Amino acid sequence: MDFDPVFRALADASRRDLLDRLFEKNGQTLSELCEGLDMSRQAVTKHLVILEEANLVATLWRGREKLHYLNPAPIHDIAERWLRKYERGRLRVLSELKKILEADDE
Repeated sequence: MDFDPVFRALADASRRDLLDRLFEKNGQTLSELCEGLDMSRQAVTKHLVILEEANLVATLWRGREKLHYLNPAPIHDIAERWLRKYERGRLRVLSELKKILEADDE
């Protein structure tokens, strides 16, 4: 899997904010996503296009409304590929430390 589009999309704080908003309330229209933001509707649209290209946002038409939904799968894939392998070593060390401390208590 090519993670570059996902990393590029996540690199921008405005796009991360949009993802957070979708996490809080999934299935929002563009107007809903623009509420309270200090950027133009066109800027939000451009950010959403980048998020869609990275497969982080999926859209669904409901009548005349275009709803935006968070797709957490690419973030999960990154966690599995990049974060878990670094976490394993730390967890192994903690497990070994726990065994040592338990042995000292006996």
